[in-house]
Amino acid sequence: MDVLRWRSFYSTQDHAWKAHYSEIFDHGIREALCCLGRSKYLSVLEEDEVFSVAQLLGDLVTYRSTGTGHLEFLAGLALLQRHGQLVHTSENLIEAPIDKLEEAAVLHKFAEAAYTGPLLDFGRNPLSFPCAWVYRQGILTPWTRNKRPVLHGDNWWRGHAAAFLKYVKLPPEVLRRGRVNQAKCEAAYFVLVLHDVKCLVIAVRGTETPEDLITDGLCREYTLTEEDLDGLINCDHIQPSVKQRIMSSFPHHAHSGILEAARELYMQIEGNCRDHDGSESCGLLSSLLGPGCECDGYQVRIVGHSLGGAIAALLGLRLYSRCPSLHVYAYGPLPCVDSIIASACSEFVTSIVFNNEFSSRLSVGSIMRLRAAATKALSQDSKDKSTPIFQLARRFLYLSNYQRDVKEIMNSQSEKYPRQIEADDQGISSSYQQNETSAMKKEYQESSLLAKNQINANNITVEDDEFSNSDDLVSQIIEAVEGSENDNSTENFSEMYLPGLLIHIVPEKRRFTLPFLNSLRCQALTDDFKAYVANRENFKDINVSPSMLLDHLPWRCHAALQRLLDAQTAKGSLHETLNV
Repeated sequence: MDVLRWRSFYSTQDHAWKAHYSEIFDHGIREALCCLGRSKYLSVLEEDEVFSVAQLLGDLVTYRSTGTGHLEFLAGLALLQRHGQLVHTSENLIEAPIDKLEEAAVLHKFAEAAYTGPLLDFGRNPLSFPCAWVYRQGILTPWTRNKRPVLHGDNWWRGHAAAFLKYVKLPPEVLRRGRVNQAKCEAAYFVLVLHDVKCLVIAVRGTETPEDLITDGLCREYTLTEEDLDGLINCDHIQPSVKQRIMSSFPHHAHSGILEAARELYMQIEGNCRDHDGSESCGLLSSLLGPGCECDGYQVRIVGHSLGGAIAALLGLRLYSRCPSLHVYAYGPLPCVDSIIASACSEFVTSIVFNNEFSSRLSVGSIMRLRAAATKALSQDSKDKSTPIFQLARRFLYLSNYQRDVKEIMNSQSEKYPRQIEADDQGISSSYQQNETSAMKKEYQESSLLAKNQINANNITVEDDEFSNSDDLVSQIIEAVEGSENDNSTENFSEMYLPGLLIHIVPEKRRFTLPFLNSLRCQALTDDFKAYVANRENFKDINVSPSMLLDHLPWRCHAALQRLLDAQTAKGSLHETLNV
């Protein structure tokens, strides 16, 4: 009952919840980093990047101000997953260009090989990953140490360089520069020169270390400068109308952590060294791609998965004017720029999303909308009453539902009262139907009695008038839940979008039933894949599905790309046979 009393205060003072959870997250993150060997974060007194991440996480947990607990919020997510969400996959979509798919499939191995730590082996070999990691690190062949390139932050036996080269199956001389051990808002990267195909490849690693998680968490918007957009503003290959639209709509915004990492990576590979006239830089790329240099006339490809793909896209925005042959392939990237910049870079940035992976829909706005949807789904009754957590969640919010219905009865003096929520294929609809007030009141009394019994079972003494007075307090919960749909908390954040040309790979399942196993409902499933040029507006909200985490694994996207190319090859061979 003390909790219910204070909820009436917290429902109007949600900044109290923000401060409370920001402090919890701040201490928790620092202690976790200290356990992982980053003791420097534990002694920091001023506001730093950990404080910023904790503050953002505190903003996301403000659903507590609506009276919703953590378990109840998880129940709301489960309801969203069970009822499903509308996925836009086949409405007037154009098939993805085959040349982009072919090149993306060839370059994907570099983005995947950038995970030189145990994370890649743990995902591929859950049981034998220590042996696989030891083999890739070259620990068993220490005599080859001197032949491996030196990377910044590599171990004594240069194991990360060995792991990268073994995965891509290339000789050591192709790897020119790289970094695997980074600080805050820095990216691990690898620079390769492929003379046989006349291409220079920059592979940016995705999330693998605690520092990468901090970069992910710094997701508030930050203003892009003209230097950040140099590849769009000062490039002759960009259409004048696109440039005019960019210049007339300043300021533009980007993901702050990704933008800072992209700026630092630019300084690493190109530097800030300029000639006396200030016209031309003399960094690594210029020394390789300049007139008469080793890679003069070579194409430039920047690839990355997840966080690495987003950093690669922002790096490409700055380098495109210097390298007109540049193209960026981002696999499962995070939304990192506003809509105007995302559309403007479609000529040289390609983002590839596999099925329902969560990272390509992950932003502050999408999380807050998901929070509101889960809380609203929890406040409504569902047909599915088999799961105990759903029953507990509905009982918790039942009293306020009853009071709201009684108020509508008194105002409208109607004989029909909304009561039941039905779920259709599109989601959860709001249609109630109940005719008898007495039945509803009886159900309310039973629910109240059940709630009292549960309180008594926990040895908590509550007076009857105290329990009845709590109805007014609990009734505020449903009002806050209903108001969450029109919550203006997302107005403080600029919407982030996936950059460039967006290709969505979706599985198409062909089901065929075995006649002699009809009674057992056994079906053989075979997955085919289709790739479409998708609308980035369809990726603003997180699609809660069982495969949203597994679809983000890099080898799933790689396998889908290979299946697509194999199907195209088989189709071409069939056409040639028919023509013959």
